[in-house]
Amino acid sequence: MTKTSSPEDYAMNVAAPAGFDAQAVPIHKVCLDEKQVAKEFLDPAHLRERFLSPPEWQLEITDENRHVIASDIIAKREQAGKVTKAAVLIPLLLKEDGLWVLLTQRTNHLRDHAGQISFPGGRMDAQDSSPYDTALRESQEEIGLDPDRVEIIGHLPEYLTVSGYSVTPVVGLVQAQAEYVLDEFEVADVFEVPLSFLLDPSNHQVRLWQSEQGSRRFYAMPYEDRFIWGATAGMLRNLYHLLKV
Repeated sequence: MTKTSSPEDYAMNVAAPAGFDAQAVPIHKVCLDEKQVAKEFLDPAHLRERFLSPPEWQLEITDENRHVIASDIIAKREQAGKVTKAAVLIPLLLKEDGLWVLLTQRTNHLRDHAGQISFPGGRMDAQDSSPYDTALRESQEEIGLDPDRVEIIGHLPEYLTVSGYSVTPVVGLVQAQAEYVLDEFEVADVFEVPLSFLLDPSNHQVRLWQSEQGSRRFYAMPYEDRFIWGATAGMLRNLYHLLKV
């Protein structure tokens, strides 16, 4: 069972302008004082068990991580044509030195989230019977990930983005491929980050952007020369919340 958490200092949601440079936004705080995830949850067997029998845990309600917390809310938004159903795959690669997360760098010409780091995924099609189907199909189309190499172990709650997508993050254990075939229109690059890094709250930054219209807070998780932020960082934060309990 999940609950929602809405810290008092979260600001109003303000859409970022074209050309928004998230990396230039000042760091408001780093989550140094938050609970660490037990090392056992970096193990596939414990991850499977956690998704099979999840404890009660809290979702975050932030400017970038906006959740549908009641079914009637999403129904009203869908009727108004403001929500697009989608799914992404959070691919946890099974490697000799532990679990790694496979991420994509989007191309710069896309209409939504151009140039950003994301999970493979996209809109649900009519032929998709579930978000799992969408996540696997989109991962195959975008990066050539063989669905037979993916063991789906569960999913996180829907994540409503500021761009109007209701995204189901599907979590899968993945037998790493020797190479990935990228959709050149959508994906500029793929890369891997240790799961241990992404689940360590000392690597979670809250950044605060201020404008004349208001302010906007979002999570960021810089890794080497990559800047992971926004919805992708928000989904990883909720994976962290599920596993830290």
